Amino acid sequence: MTMDRQEAIEFLVDHYQNPRNRGPLPDAQVHLTGGNPGCADTVEMYARISPDGHVEHVSFEGQGCTISMAAASYVTELTQGMTLDEVEQLDFEALMDDLGREVVMARPTCATVALGTLKKGIHEYHMRQRAE
Repeated sequence: MTMDRQEAIEFLVDHYQNPRNRGPLPDAQVHLTGGNPGCADTVEMYARISPDGHVEHVSFEGQGCTISMAAASYVTELTQGMTLDEVEQLDFEALMDDLGREVVMARPTCATVALGTLKKGIHEYHMRQRAE
């Protein structure tokens, strides 16, 4: 799906103004806060993992620019139902394409902070599972 610049802006604004899956997630096995040191973006990612290793539910909280918050909302939709391995394999470049590269390329850290935080949280979850 390739969007033109205006479509990408509308997509991001819609996710920013009408965030999907926003709010804390009780009983989340994955819960990690991430941020972008270059600006004031903070994002908290939550995920509940099914017994068979799929993302059963994912949500976020945070504050920041339109791009970081819209990307967080989109990442919750994108990763819902994926296996943990699929989430860990997600490509930051592909995410930027999904979000509208022309619009987000000036702010790549804003566009990827939510996915990066979720991936790190899932990695830590894997490490805890292996340790048990």
